[in-house]
Amino acid sequence: MRAILPLLLLLSMPLAAAPLHGQFLPPDDLGVRKEAADSQQLLQVTSYSVVIGNQRQSNQQPIPVTSPLILRLKGKPLSKGATINQVLISFDAESKSLKKPVFDDKSKTLTLNYPLAQYRVMLDLLRNDTVYVQFLSYPNGHIWADLHTGSVRAR
Repeated sequence: MRAILPLLLLLSMPLAAAPLHGQFLPPDDLGVRKEAADSQQLLQVTSYSVVIGNQRQSNQQPIPVTSPLILRLKGKPLSKGATINQVLISFDAESKSLKKPVFDDKSKTLTLNYPLAQYRVMLDLLRNDTVYVQFLSYPNGHIWADLHTGSVRAR
């Protein structure tokens, strides 16, 4: 009995290396997440707004006209030490590759970029489920960011 008690205590402790919401990460086939994450920002989204801009830079020829589409998510941080308070998601219909996710500690803002085709999927999630935003950075320079729902019971 004396030997079982320390084992039970050890098993009941959370693993330091496993990030909160780690179950939503894809398999690590390339081994980029072998080390523990340097930092994690986990936000539960409580509100969102859609910004559809229109911009014309008249000092350039030909005159470029852009219309950025941005989702602004606000919420409450969930992970230990998290300071995140908003996420800005930009959508791109033209690029062949996306910009990397960036967390700005000063403004407490995570900036994400997704293909325009993901816009409707994200709106559907935001309208119908509890949504979380996760950002992980690793010592080897690997960065992971995602939007996910919690586990949802099938109807």
